[in-house]
Amino acid sequence: MNDEEITLPFAPQDAEMLVEDKQLREILQRQAKKAILSMAQFHELEMMYTCAIKEVKTKFEVLSTELNCQYKRNPISYITTRLKSRDSVFNKLARKDLPLSIESIEQNLNDMAGVRVVCSYIDDIYKLAECFLAQDDITLLERKDYIKDPKPNGYRSLHLIVSVPVFFSEEKRDMKVEVQIRTIAMDFWASLEHQMKYKKAIPDQDKIIAELKRCAEVISNTDRDMLALRKHIEAVQDEPTEEEILFEKLCQINKPI
Repeated sequence: MNDEEITLPFAPQDAEMLVEDKQLREILQRQAKKAILSMAQFHELEMMYTCAIKEVKTKFEVLSTELNCQYKRNPISYITTRLKSRDSVFNKLARKDLPLSIESIEQNLNDMAGVRVVCSYIDDIYKLAECFLAQDDITLLERKDYIKDPKPNGYRSLHLIVSVPVFFSEEKRDMKVEVQIRTIAMDFWASLEHQMKYKKAIPDQDKIIAELKRCAEVISNTDRDMLALRKHIEAVQDEPTEEEILFEKLCQINKPI
């Protein structure tokens, strides 16, 4: 071999840049893996909350079937469910200055999973809540009665934060679910108020807020009046005899559940 200078495929400064690039790639790869893992964990958490929603909804559907058979009317008009969107989750954690992590979501957010039960009458709300909370696998974590103590804007509903066990293939997890129970009239008002709340740059906003509160009072009075009318009708009806009750039950045998 002669003493001619051997030419390297890259200059020494290029070698330094390659080392730096390699370190940067490793950092980016670690961050990418962490992000992918977090997304997978969040997706799994959403699945668990979805299953918790199904558990709670099924419990109310069973109660609805039973009470419909007992009282010859269905106390539940309809049931809706929702899983909190990812944007809402991240925004809420950010507003509260809480960590953006799976553990933080489970510990700090009570409304990731939501079940709304809509009834015909106010007394149905408390009857359903009583029957639901009496079940031995339901744990009440928090109760807020916005019917007896409405929010300043007029909002009314009974809110229950509960824990329900969900059985998966390899574990049992206690999951939190927010249950809202309200009348059709309360739900109507809340839905419209929610839509208006997100309208931007509305003129005379104070007047609209005052009018919404007035409407909430009117709806509340209507709920009470309808309940009073139903109770009056039930009171003046003749009590059926044992034979009539038995005959009525026999007539219900072939009726679809």
